[in-house]
Amino acid sequence: MAKLTTLVKRAKKGDSEAFIALIQQYEDVLYKVASRLLTKDEDVADAMQDAILAAYEKLESLQNDAYFNTWICKILINKCHRILNRNKAVFDVVEIENLQDGVHDSTLKMELEDELNVLNNDYKTAIVLYYIVGMNTKEISEFLKEPEGTIKSRLSRAKSILRSNHHKSEDVIGYV
Repeated sequence: MAKLTTLVKRAKKGDSEAFIALIQQYEDVLYKVASRLLTKDEDVADAMQDAILAAYEKLESLQNDAYFNTWICKILINKCHRILNRNKAVFDVVEIENLQDGVHDSTLKMELEDELNVLNNDYKTAIVLYYIVGMNTKEISEFLKEPEGTIKSRLSRAKSILRSNHHKSEDVIGYV
């Protein structure tokens, strides 16, 4: 944590190498988030590029250096939503890693993708932030500026929808 805040402080002072080191630390997480929100590789690349550029330009606005990860993920999600709105695309969550480990049959994986695509954007966003980004409900609450109870409810309802739509494969949904 100390290394992170040190890098953020250095980057805020104009040290571009420190900013690059920060981005390299979170590059995989950013890619995973963008690739689950967007369907096209070009859109994923655009969203990541736009988010990194915006983060670089607005780094001074980050109030708590320890929340760099949350802050840049929020920028990325906003960029992804703009791309989705622009393309009028469907919010596409491919697979949740926690579920992927438990799914060995490609048919089940495809069915799971279909079920996830039935969820509305609020539920999918909560699922992505919780299972892929690894945020807890309090962090998601602060991130989305929604009450924590709302986030817990969305996660619960999303899991319930997945269970009811995919009841024949309870061994897969049991991981959620």
